[in-house]
Amino acid sequence: MAVVQKWREGMSSDNVKGLVLALSSSLFIGASFIVKKKGLKKAGASGIRAGVGGYSYLLEPLWWAGMITMVVGEIANFAAYAFAPAILVTPLGALSIIISAVLAHIILRERLHTFGILGCILCVVGSTTIVLHAPQERQIESVTEVWDLATEPGFLFYTALVLTAVFILIYQFVPQYGQTHIMVYIGVCSLVGSISVMSVKALGIALKLTFSGTNQLVYPQTWAFTLVVITCVLTQMNYLNKALDTFNTAVVSPIYYVMFTSLTILASVIMFKVLVCQHLCQ
Repeated sequence: MAVVQKWREGMSSDNVKGLVLALSSSLFIGASFIVKKKGLKKAGASGIRAGVGGYSYLLEPLWWAGMITMVVGEIANFAAYAFAPAILVTPLGALSIIISAVLAHIILRERLHTFGILGCILCVVGSTTIVLHAPQERQIESVTEVWDLATEPGFLFYTALVLTAVFILIYQFVPQYGQTHIMVYIGVCSLVGSISVMSVKALGIALKLTFSGTNQLVYPQTWAFTLVVITCVLTQMNYLNKALDTFNTAVVSPIYYVMFTSLTILASVIMFKVLVCQHLCQ
Protein backbone atom coordinates (compact mmCIF):
# COMPACT_ATOMS: atom_id res chain seq x y z
CA MET A 1 0.00 0.00 0.00
CA ALA A 2 2.87 2.36 0.78
CA VAL A 3 4.24 1.80 -2.73
CA VAL A 4 0.84 2.53 -4.28
CA GLN A 5 0.44 5.68 -2.17
CA LYS A 6 3.91 6.85 -3.17
CA TRP A 7 3.03 6.10 -6.81
CA ARG A 8 -0.18 8.16 -6.62
CA GLU A 9 1.66 11.11 -5.10
CA GLY A 10 4.43 10.92 -7.70
CA MET A 11 2.13 10.63 -10.72
CA SER A 12 1.59 13.88 -12.58
CA SER A 13 -1.73 14.67 -14.29
CA ASP A 14 -0.05 14.05 -17.65
CA ASN A 15 1.11 10.63 -16.50
CA VAL A 16 -2.43 9.75 -15.43
CA LYS A 17 -3.76 10.77 -18.86
CA GLY A 18 -1.08 8.67 -20.50
CA LEU A 19 -1.98 5.74 -18.24
CA VAL A 20 -5.68 5.86 -19.19
CA LEU A 21 -4.91 6.20 -22.89
CA ALA A 22 -2.43 3.31 -22.76
CA LEU A 23 -4.99 1.03 -21.07
CA SER A 24 -7.61 1.93 -23.69
CA SER A 25 -5.06 1.26 -26.41
CA SER A 26 -4.38 -2.23 -25.05
CA LEU A 27 -8.07 -3.12 -25.18
CA PHE A 28 -8.36 -2.23 -28.87
CA ILE A 29 -5.00 -3.72 -29.89
CA GLY A 30 -5.65 -6.97 -28.03
CA ALA A 31 -8.96 -7.44 -29.85
CA SER A 32 -7.45 -6.42 -33.20
CA PHE A 33 -5.02 -9.38 -33.13
CA ILE A 34 -7.97 -11.77 -33.19
CA VAL A 35 -9.96 -9.97 -35.88
CA LYS A 36 -6.88 -9.69 -38.11
CA LYS A 37 -6.07 -13.36 -37.59
CA LYS A 38 -9.61 -14.31 -38.66
CA GLY A 39 -9.22 -12.10 -41.73
CA LEU A 40 -5.83 -13.62 -42.59
CA LYS A 41 -7.20 -17.15 -42.32
CA LYS A 42 -10.20 -16.29 -44.49
CA ALA A 43 -8.02 -14.57 -47.10
CA GLY A 44 -5.52 -17.44 -47.08
CA ALA A 45 -8.27 -19.94 -47.85
CA SER A 46 -8.96 -18.29 -51.21
CA GLY A 47 -5.60 -16.75 -52.10
CA ILE A 48 -1.88 -16.68 -51.31
CA ARG A 49 -1.24 -16.68 -47.55
CA ALA A 50 0.53 -13.71 -45.97
CA GLY A 51 3.01 -16.11 -44.39
CA VAL A 52 4.42 -17.04 -47.79
CA GLY A 53 4.46 -13.52 -49.19
CA GLY A 54 0.86 -13.06 -50.33
CA TYR A 55 -1.21 -9.89 -49.94
CA SER A 56 -4.69 -11.24 -50.64
CA TYR A 57 -5.68 -10.12 -47.12
CA LEU A 58 -5.79 -6.55 -48.47
CA LEU A 59 -9.04 -7.52 -50.22
CA GLU A 60 -10.56 -9.07 -47.09
CA PRO A 61 -13.04 -6.79 -45.19
CA LEU A 62 -12.53 -8.71 -41.94
CA TRP A 63 -8.81 -7.98 -42.01
CA TRP A 64 -9.55 -4.30 -42.55
CA ALA A 65 -11.95 -4.36 -39.59
CA GLY A 66 -9.08 -5.67 -37.47
CA MET A 67 -6.76 -3.09 -38.97
CA ILE A 68 -9.15 -0.25 -38.12
CA THR A 69 -9.45 -1.58 -34.56
CA MET A 70 -5.66 -1.61 -34.31
CA VAL A 71 -5.43 1.93 -35.73
CA VAL A 72 -7.85 3.17 -33.05
CA GLY A 73 -5.69 1.48 -30.42
CA GLU A 74 -2.51 2.92 -31.91
CA ILE A 75 -4.01 6.43 -31.96
CA ALA A 76 -4.73 6.10 -28.24
CA ASN A 77 -1.21 4.73 -27.79
CA PHE A 78 0.20 7.61 -29.83
CA ALA A 79 -1.61 10.11 -27.60
CA ALA A 80 -0.37 8.30 -24.48
CA TYR A 81 3.27 8.81 -25.53
CA ALA A 82 2.62 12.57 -25.75
CA PHE A 83 1.63 12.66 -22.06
CA ALA A 84 3.70 9.97 -20.35
CA PRO A 85 7.22 8.52 -20.69
CA ALA A 86 7.69 5.51 -22.97
CA ILE A 87 8.92 3.48 -20.01
CA LEU A 88 5.44 3.86 -18.46
CA VAL A 89 3.29 3.49 -21.58
CA THR A 90 4.91 0.52 -23.31
CA PRO A 91 4.73 -2.03 -20.45
CA LEU A 92 0.96 -1.50 -20.20
CA GLY A 93 0.70 -3.44 -23.43
CA ALA A 94 0.65 -6.51 -21.17
CA LEU A 95 -3.11 -6.07 -20.98
CA SER A 96 -3.37 -6.68 -24.72
CA ILE A 97 -1.69 -10.07 -24.19
CA ILE A 98 -4.39 -11.19 -21.77
CA ILE A 99 -7.15 -9.98 -24.08
CA SER A 100 -5.72 -11.61 -27.20
CA ALA A 101 -4.88 -14.86 -25.36
CA VAL A 102 -8.40 -15.18 -23.92
CA LEU A 103 -10.10 -14.29 -27.21
CA ALA A 104 -7.79 -16.64 -29.14
CA HIS A 105 -8.82 -19.46 -26.82
CA ILE A 106 -12.54 -18.67 -27.16
CA ILE A 107 -12.84 -17.54 -30.79
CA LEU A 108 -9.90 -19.12 -32.62
CA ARG A 109 -9.84 -22.31 -30.50
CA GLU A 110 -6.11 -21.85 -29.94
CA ARG A 111 -5.36 -23.56 -26.66
CA LEU A 112 -3.25 -21.68 -24.13
CA HIS A 113 -1.13 -24.14 -22.15
CA THR A 114 0.01 -23.83 -18.54
CA PHE A 115 3.32 -22.23 -19.43
CA GLY A 116 1.49 -19.75 -21.64
CA ILE A 117 -0.77 -18.76 -18.75
CA LEU A 118 2.25 -18.47 -16.45
CA GLY A 119 4.03 -16.32 -19.03
CA CYS A 120 1.05 -13.95 -19.28
CA ILE A 121 0.95 -13.62 -15.49
CA LEU A 122 4.67 -12.86 -15.34
CA CYS A 123 4.25 -10.20 -18.04
CA VAL A 124 1.50 -8.50 -16.04
CA VAL A 125 3.49 -8.66 -12.79
CA GLY A 126 6.59 -7.26 -14.49
CA SER A 127 4.60 -4.49 -16.17
CA THR A 128 2.89 -3.55 -12.91
CA THR A 129 6.28 -3.29 -11.19
CA ILE A 130 7.61 -1.01 -13.91
CA VAL A 131 4.47 1.17 -13.88
CA LEU A 132 4.55 1.56 -10.08
CA HIS A 133 8.17 2.73 -10.24
CA ALA A 134 8.04 4.66 -13.54
CA PRO A 135 10.40 7.65 -13.31
CA GLN A 136 9.49 11.21 -14.21
CA GLU A 137 10.68 12.10 -17.68
CA ARG A 138 12.58 15.27 -18.49
CA GLN A 139 10.48 18.18 -19.75
CA ILE A 140 10.73 18.73 -23.51
CA GLU A 141 10.16 22.26 -24.82
CA SER A 142 10.71 21.69 -28.54
CA VAL A 143 10.91 18.86 -31.08
CA THR A 144 14.47 20.01 -31.76
CA GLU A 145 15.38 18.88 -28.24
CA VAL A 146 14.17 15.38 -29.09
CA TRP A 147 16.15 15.52 -32.32
CA ASP A 148 19.28 16.44 -30.37
CA LEU A 149 18.72 13.43 -28.11
CA ALA A 150 18.13 11.15 -31.10
CA THR A 151 21.32 12.28 -32.80
CA GLU A 152 23.61 11.77 -29.83
CA PRO A 153 26.30 9.08 -30.35
CA GLY A 154 24.71 6.58 -27.95
CA PHE A 155 21.33 6.47 -29.69
CA LEU A 156 22.86 6.65 -33.17
CA PHE A 157 24.97 3.59 -32.29
CA TYR A 158 21.84 1.78 -31.04
CA THR A 159 19.96 2.69 -34.24
CA ALA A 160 22.84 1.43 -36.38
CA LEU A 161 22.85 -1.89 -34.50
CA VAL A 162 19.08 -2.22 -34.92
CA LEU A 163 19.17 -1.50 -38.66
CA THR A 164 22.03 -3.95 -39.17
CA ALA A 165 20.18 -6.68 -37.26
CA VAL A 166 16.95 -6.00 -39.19
CA PHE A 167 18.65 -6.22 -42.58
CA ILE A 168 20.40 -9.46 -41.59
CA LEU A 169 17.11 -10.97 -40.40
CA ILE A 170 15.18 -9.90 -43.53
CA TYR A 171 17.72 -10.96 -46.12
CA GLN A 172 19.45 -13.90 -44.42
CA PHE A 173 17.00 -15.50 -42.01
CA VAL A 174 13.47 -14.72 -43.25
CA PRO A 175 13.82 -16.69 -46.55
CA GLN A 176 15.19 -19.79 -44.78
CA TYR A 177 13.66 -19.78 -41.30
CA GLY A 178 10.68 -17.41 -41.39
CA GLN A 179 8.14 -20.23 -41.69
CA THR A 180 9.62 -22.37 -38.92
CA HIS A 181 11.15 -20.02 -36.32
CA ILE A 182 8.79 -17.48 -34.75
CA MET A 183 11.66 -15.32 -33.47
CA VAL A 184 12.59 -14.25 -37.02
CA TYR A 185 9.38 -12.34 -37.83
CA ILE A 186 8.95 -11.16 -34.23
CA GLY A 187 12.57 -10.04 -34.12
CA VAL A 188 12.06 -7.76 -37.12
CA CYS A 189 8.85 -6.31 -35.64
CA SER A 190 10.38 -5.72 -32.21
CA LEU A 191 13.64 -4.18 -33.39
CA VAL A 192 11.90 -1.81 -35.80
CA GLY A 193 9.25 -1.13 -33.14
CA SER A 194 11.81 0.18 -30.65
CA ILE A 195 12.81 2.85 -33.18
CA SER A 196 9.22 3.64 -34.14
CA VAL A 197 8.22 4.21 -30.50
CA MET A 198 10.94 6.80 -30.04
CA SER A 199 9.79 8.54 -33.23
CA VAL A 200 6.15 8.34 -32.16
CA LYS A 201 7.14 9.86 -28.83
CA ALA A 202 8.86 12.74 -30.65
CA LEU A 203 5.92 13.25 -33.01
CA GLY A 204 3.46 13.12 -30.11
CA ILE A 205 5.42 15.79 -28.24
CA ALA A 206 5.51 17.93 -31.41
CA LEU A 207 1.74 17.74 -31.86
CA LYS A 208 1.09 18.33 -28.16
CA LEU A 209 3.23 21.48 -28.21
CA THR A 210 1.62 22.60 -31.49
CA PHE A 211 -1.89 22.29 -30.05
CA SER A 212 -0.68 24.20 -26.99
CA GLY A 213 0.26 27.15 -29.17
CA THR A 214 3.93 26.46 -29.94
CA ASN A 215 3.96 25.41 -33.60
CA GLN A 216 6.39 22.54 -34.19
CA LEU A 217 5.26 21.79 -37.76
CA VAL A 218 7.65 24.42 -39.11
CA TYR A 219 10.64 22.34 -38.03
CA PRO A 220 11.99 19.80 -40.58
CA GLN A 221 12.75 17.46 -37.65
CA THR A 222 8.99 16.96 -37.12
CA TRP A 223 8.57 15.70 -40.68
CA ALA A 224 11.70 13.56 -40.42
CA PHE A 225 10.20 11.81 -37.38
CA THR A 226 6.92 11.43 -39.32
CA LEU A 227 8.73 9.69 -42.18
CA VAL A 228 10.48 7.34 -39.74
CA VAL A 229 7.15 6.49 -38.08
CA ILE A 230 5.46 5.67 -41.42
CA THR A 231 8.37 3.51 -42.59
CA CYS A 232 8.64 1.62 -39.32
CA VAL A 233 4.89 1.05 -38.94
CA LEU A 234 4.56 -0.35 -42.48
CA THR A 235 7.48 -2.71 -41.84
CA GLN A 236 6.02 -3.84 -38.51
CA MET A 237 2.59 -4.40 -40.03
CA ASN A 238 4.01 -6.51 -42.86
CA TYR A 239 6.02 -8.87 -40.65
CA LEU A 240 3.42 -9.01 -37.88
CA ASN A 241 0.89 -10.20 -40.47
CA LYS A 242 3.34 -12.90 -41.55
CA ALA A 243 3.83 -13.99 -37.93
CA LEU A 244 0.08 -14.09 -37.21
CA ASP A 245 -0.61 -16.02 -40.41
CA THR A 246 2.10 -18.60 -39.68
CA PHE A 247 2.04 -19.11 -35.91
CA ASN A 248 -0.41 -19.41 -33.02
CA THR A 249 -1.79 -16.02 -31.93
CA ALA A 250 -1.51 -16.95 -28.24
CA VAL A 251 2.23 -17.48 -28.83
CA VAL A 252 2.88 -14.52 -31.15
CA SER A 253 1.27 -11.93 -28.86
CA PRO A 254 3.27 -12.54 -25.64
CA ILE A 255 6.62 -13.08 -27.39
CA TYR A 256 6.14 -9.92 -29.43
CA TYR A 257 5.12 -8.00 -26.31
CA VAL A 258 8.15 -9.09 -24.28
CA MET A 259 10.70 -8.41 -27.04
CA PHE A 260 9.07 -5.14 -28.08
CA THR A 261 8.79 -3.86 -24.50
CA SER A 262 12.35 -4.84 -23.56
CA LEU A 263 13.84 -3.15 -26.61
CA THR A 264 11.66 -0.06 -26.19
CA ILE A 265 12.75 0.35 -22.56
CA LEU A 266 16.38 -0.04 -23.65
CA ALA A 267 15.92 2.56 -26.40
CA SER A 268 14.18 4.90 -23.95
CA VAL A 269 17.01 4.56 -21.42
CA ILE A 270 19.59 5.35 -24.10
CA MET A 271 17.71 8.23 -25.67
CA PHE A 272 16.07 9.96 -22.70
CA LYS A 273 18.72 9.02 -20.11
CA VAL A 274 16.10 7.49 -17.81
CA LEU A 275 17.73 6.05 -14.68
CA VAL A 276 15.64 2.87 -14.53
CA CYS A 277 17.72 0.91 -12.03
CA GLN A 278 17.82 3.81 -9.60
CA HIS A 279 14.03 4.17 -9.61
CA LEU A 280 13.31 0.43 -9.40
CA CYS A 281 15.54 0.18 -6.34
CA GLN A 282 13.81 3.01 -4.48
